[in-house]
Amino acid sequence: MNMMTELKSNALFVDQFGRGKRKLRISVTDRCNFKCVYCMPEHPEWMKKHDLLSFEELYQFCDFMVRRGIEFIRITGGEPLMRQGVVHFVAQLQNLKQLGLKRISMTSNAHYLKQYAQALKYAGLDDLNISLDSLDATQFKQLTQKDLAPVLDGIRAAQAVGLPIKINSVLMSGINDNQILPLARWSVQQKVILRFIEFMPLDGDRKWSTEHVVSEQHILETLATEFAVTTQAHDSTQVTSNPARQYLINNHPIGIISTITNSFCGTCDRVRLTAQGEFYNCLFAPQGLNLKAEIKALASSEPLSEVSLNGALSGYIWNKEQGFHAIEQRLNNQSLAKSSRKISMHMLGG
Repeated sequence: MNMMTELKSNALFVDQFGRGKRKLRISVTDRCNFKCVYCMPEHPEWMKKHDLLSFEELYQFCDFMVRRGIEFIRITGGEPLMRQGVVHFVAQLQNLKQLGLKRISMTSNAHYLKQYAQALKYAGLDDLNISLDSLDATQFKQLTQKDLAPVLDGIRAAQAVGLPIKINSVLMSGINDNQILPLARWSVQQKVILRFIEFMPLDGDRKWSTEHVVSEQHILETLATEFAVTTQAHDSTQVTSNPARQYLINNHPIGIISTITNSFCGTCDRVRLTAQGEFYNCLFAPQGLNLKAEIKALASSEPLSEVSLNGALSGYIWNKEQGFHAIEQRLNNQSLAKSSRKISMHMLGG
């Protein structure tokens, strides 16, 4: 049996808590044309373009990971549509479906989506998550430093070509929590799935505080002032983890991702790679694993490159923490919070 066959037949990567990894998020760029306060630092230091992994190198890594049990790949950024060649990358990933890949997704701010929606559909993109934190044009400009209109145009373009979409809305107390009902009404009218997300400590300038968190309970209480809110039954046949707790508002599906007040970490099946080859077993991991050399060796078909990569990943994924609150407690206990990496959403794409 050769190494290719052996790796293909092996079980998926599993951490110390028995959580198998089936979802891979690939950040293709850290650059973004938006400056959302919960994500982008005031003065970002962009990765140098020559430091980014090529799409061919990213593809070879995806190929390797699919043969190790990954079934879902999400392309993120920054804003992925800012990197030239991303549509071709989506098309290339279609080849991995014969190896077990089930779905190719993307997360975008939709600013450039109007010009790319048709091409993404032709390339085989299965679905798209779109960030939309306010329907008020003035408030949206304050949140992102960009105009709302191109985003709504992008959403309409995606709908027109038949791309399934979900809307992600990060809520911050005193900033855009007045958008709960407008966004909910809009999602019902547009027949799109909306997911509210609790503000997480992933802002580049570390200004996050629990005081800024709009809790799941508050969201539900606000929705209940206008809608009949019911809990959606969990699908026990679903193999993969869903970060959102599912509800219905007037029989329309809606989700709430409540990492802070009702963490979903217990069933997490995600791993992440940045555009320059840093691998993270958790969105909040204080330390990543630099795989750039191993990925380049893999793409160059160097002998034993798969063995080296497999060994590095197995140990690192195995040692994944139980979840956000466990990491937070350990950092506080060890006084490591200031020395640990500066976690910023724009490098990992959520």
